[in-house]
Amino acid sequence: MAKRPAHPRPQTKSAPWYADGLRFECTQCGECCSGEPGYVFVDENEIEGLAKEMKLDREAFEHKFLRRVGNQFSLIEYPDGDCIFLDPKSRRCMVYNARPIQCRTWPFWDSTLAGPSDWEETCQVCPGAGKGKLYNFDEIEIRRKEKSV
Repeated sequence: MAKRPAHPRPQTKSAPWYADGLRFECTQCGECCSGEPGYVFVDENEIEGLAKEMKLDREAFEHKFLRRVGNQFSLIEYPDGDCIFLDPKSRRCMVYNARPIQCRTWPFWDSTLAGPSDWEETCQVCPGAGKGKLYNFDEIEIRRKEKSV
């Protein structure tokens, strides 16, 4: 198994520090779906896809799984901060194939790509970060720009 560079290239004006790419392979461990409370914002298309995945109509899905935050919707969480779709026993996502873009673009978020130390922190908590498939710069940028977090 190839390892990520020990010291990623520093960011320059012409190329970000991750210009040579980063490795990531989702292990479906559930670590990114648990922990401190937060928000997983979902748009209309995502709500429809999630409702379909759960075999519910929009109204029933919204009532059971969403909360309003200002003029947006976010998935509800268990009291411990775990995502409502993180199965408490298996620790697997119950809607993996229809998961929101915020989940699908992990770990290529602005907050994890801000600098090499941010990526290193991500690698410490996510067993798939820094391992597996090498995503090139363009692939990372597509995901990063899909939804900035």
